[in-house]
Amino acid sequence: MNRNARTALVGVGIIAAMVGLTAASVPLYDWFCRVTGYGGTTQVSAGAPVEVLDRTITVRFNADVDPKLGWRFAPVERTVDVKIGENRLAFYSAENVAERPLVGTATFNVTPYDAGPYFSKIHCFCFEEQPLMPGETVEMPVSFYVDPAILDDPDTAELETITLSYTFFLAERATDELAAETAAGDAAES
Repeated sequence: MNRNARTALVGVGIIAAMVGLTAASVPLYDWFCRVTGYGGTTQVSAGAPVEVLDRTITVRFNADVDPKLGWRFAPVERTVDVKIGENRLAFYSAENVAERPLVGTATFNVTPYDAGPYFSKIHCFCFEEQPLMPGETVEMPVSFYVDPAILDDPDTAELETITLSYTFFLAERATDELAAETAAGDAAES
């Protein structure tokens, strides 16, 4: 193989590797954040810990909606005091104020970011897309706890407040599919 062919082959190999890394970067970053709690990413748990401590921490709830999603979205309670290790249930309320069916998907984090590895959700509306018909209002639950290991970390041992934030965005493809299903159902009823 001549020198030019080798150089071209190496160049193509480097480009292919860069494309592969680019394609893998989003899932790898998501995995990294979930494992480490980086950026306030919360953990997912199958159940609450056995140990419930006497120490309490205040959990504040925040809600935002992207303007493209015609919803009102807010926590039912703004704050709750939770014993560390205690499984708690909180609710958010969502209302579709648009004149068409909409599907929303939620992103979430906690602040301070150092609390992310210790804030665990057992069940959350944020795990799935949420469809709402025009004028429909729902209460959506989140079951969570603060891991007792938070007290072992010098960066979080003295925390008194954690803020759990959600932002809902329009799930465009799912909204289009729901609109098509709704239109087909309306046509079948006629």
